[in-house]
Formats: sequence, C-alpha cells, structure tokens
Amino acid sequence: MSSLQDTILQGDSILQMQTLPAESVDMIFADPPYNLQLSEGLRRPNQSLVEGVDDAWDQFESFSQYDDFTRAWLTEARRVLKPNGTLWVIGSYHNIFRVGTLLQDLDFWILNDIIWCKLNPMPNFKGTRFTNAHETLIWCKKNQKSRYTFNYKLLKSLNDDLQMRSDWAIPLCTGPERLKTNGQKVHPTQKPEMLLARILLACTHPGDLVLDPFFGTGTTGAVARKLGRHFIGIERDEGYLHAARERLQNITPLPEQERLEGLFLRPEPRIPFGMLLEAGLIHPGETLMGGGRKQTWSAQIRADGTLECGAHHGSIHKVGALVQGIPACNGWVFWHVERSGEQISIDVLRRKLRKQGEQDESSG
Repeated sequence: MSSLQDTILQGDSILQMQTLPAESVDMIFADPPYNLQLSEGLRRPNQSLVEGVDDAWDQFESFSQYDDFTRAWLTEARRVLKPNGTLWVIGSYHNIFRVGTLLQDLDFWILNDIIWCKLNPMPNFKGTRFTNAHETLIWCKKNQKSRYTFNYKLLKSLNDDLQMRSDWAIPLCTGPERLKTNGQKVHPTQKPEMLLARILLACTHPGDLVLDPFFGTGTTGAVARKLGRHFIGIERDEGYLHAARERLQNITPLPEQERLEGLFLRPEPRIPFGMLLEAGLIHPGETLMGGGRKQTWSAQIRADGTLECGAHHGSIHKVGALVQGIPACNGWVFWHVERSGEQISIDVLRRKLRKQGEQDESSG
C-alpha cells in the first residue's frame, strides 16, 4: 500500500476504489457530484453568465440513478475504510439528504452534521429564494461500535479554549488559492484549504492515509501534504488531474509550528511573535498565561521571542502544545497577557500590530 501513498489514480472512482486493499485507509473525504439539476444557465442582473456547474460529471437522468451511483461508491468506501476510520461527505440540499439516508442504510454511524457557513456566498440573482450560504458535511464512523479519532483538545485549543462547534464560518476559495487558466476557474466547486485543514486536524494524525475518491484539483492532497498526512486521490477528468499534479508538485510539508498558522487561520499578513517585542507590545521577562478561563499554565517571554515554561522552551505554538500534551497548538489564542487588569489574548496584540501596519501602508 505504501507504493500508492501520495498518488493520484486516474479513472472512475468506483472502479479505482475496487483496486485498493480492504481496510487500508484511515479517513475518506468525499466531495461527490451534487446532482444540481441545472436546466439552463444562470445569469446575473446585467445578463452576464454565472460560472455554474453544468459539467457532464454532475448530470444524472434521475434520482434513482444518482442513488445507485451513491450506493456503489459508498459501498467501496466502506470496504477500504479501516475499522476505526471515519468518512466525511460534503453536499448541498440537492443531494446531502439522499446521501445521509444511504449512509445509514449501509450501517455507517453518523457522528455529526457540520454546517459550512460561507462568509462570501454567491447571491441569489433572481431574488426568488434565500441565498444559498451554506453546505452540509456529514461525518460518520464505519459502524456504531467503531472507535474513532477525534482530536478534541487540539480543536479546543484552536478555538480559544472553547469546544469546537458544528457551524464553521469559512470563506469560499478565492484569491491566489483559486486555480485559474486564462482567467477562468479550473474547477467550479474548488473547496478552500481551510475547510480541509479543519477536517484533517479533527480526525487524523500525522502519517495517516486519507482517500479522496473525487479528487478534483487536489485540495485534499495539498492540505494532507502540508499537514504531514498521506493521500490517495482518484480523478477521471484529465484537466483536473493535470491541475492537481501541477499544484502538488509545488507543495512541501509545513514545519510543525507553521501548520496551524498557515492553514487553520484565515490567511492574513504573517506577524512573527518577535515583532510584538520589537513594537514594545510585550516585554522580555513578562508572563503569559495559558489555559483559557482557568489560566492553568504560565510562561515567561525571553528576549529572543521564545517562551520558557518549566522544562519547556520554544515558540508560542511549541510550548503551548507541550504543556497540554497535544500534537500542536495555536499559541496566538492559547496564551494571554494582562493589560489594564484583564487577561487578553496575544492575538489581540497581533491584530493591533497588523492594523497599524495596514494604516502605515495606506498612508505611505
């Protein structure tokens, strides 16, 4: 199986999954055709055409045909999934309810439905319905008795020491991350890396193998590689396949301390912790507190921009992870400093410095 790690298989997803060994993958992320049932092009009020999904791969003759297709790929997904592995499926109102029924029919055990709230959704140009501002993810394990991975403490540390909720506010894929050729989107429904990062961090460990049977332009593979996971992708479209391979050639695993900073948080200009020292917002010898409301841990700021907490020494991320005994930590939201008698996140100071930089740039 090691020979298949970090590879893309070209062809039909069901046929290619049949070539994989049983119980061989730790997690599956599936972004299958939504069966959008679009009968005509969608136009904006100015009559310009919206780049919608009208490709052949999303077209089915009937709900029955779509159900047969879904049942077939889910059956193979169940076969290749390890006993304690988990499956994620994303969809819209067009298909996700049918997928959920078939998951239960095949004895998968649903753990959560996650609502991806799009911060920048496409408006409903006709004004005839509510704006479709979310998609639904179903997270399930192989059966009711399966023991599964859930990195609860890691997600909590990334959420200002609060339990991660089932509504995720994440923007659509835009900017440099959106793959384009001659100004046109390579794929109409490319998912944001931030979404896949949260999924992989939630229920996999470094070194785990993730299968994506509808690989598209390779977002799952890109995020897996950055986070130190392995992947197998399956894609039948030659154009998407070429784009995915080209994309993955330029990606190397991120250093551990940068994985969360680079993927989990919203992309913003990078502010190293040491810049807070240079700006005088924090000082060498000052104490940072970590652990949310309980403020369980304290660490001293060193002149070189690292922290010291007992025997632990290193970056804000490394020390935060070590004191909690978890693989990784977003130190910006974990550590707090006292200002005006209150404990505030050092991320507040970072945002202050970032805003100051933006104002200086605009005034310059």
